[in-house]
Amino acid sequence: MSMSIREKVRRHRNKLKNRGLRPVQIWVPDTRSPDLAKELRRQSILASTADSNELMDALDINMAETEGWRW
Repeated sequence: MSMSIREKVRRHRNKLKNRGLRPVQIWVPDTRSPDLAKELRRQSILASTADSNELMDALDINMAETEGWRW
């Protein structure tokens, strides 16, 4: 008698949980989206035309505002 897919997944998840692991869900941008391509292009153009000192200052400010970030 074979196990159902649901039972196999449950057993696998329980094994991982017993090893001290936990599931994490990560949402990332959809790389197939034309909107993402447009936004990446826009940001690339901004970065390529920005004064490098200005860009580094902006990055430093953003890192300083990010909780837990260490330089």
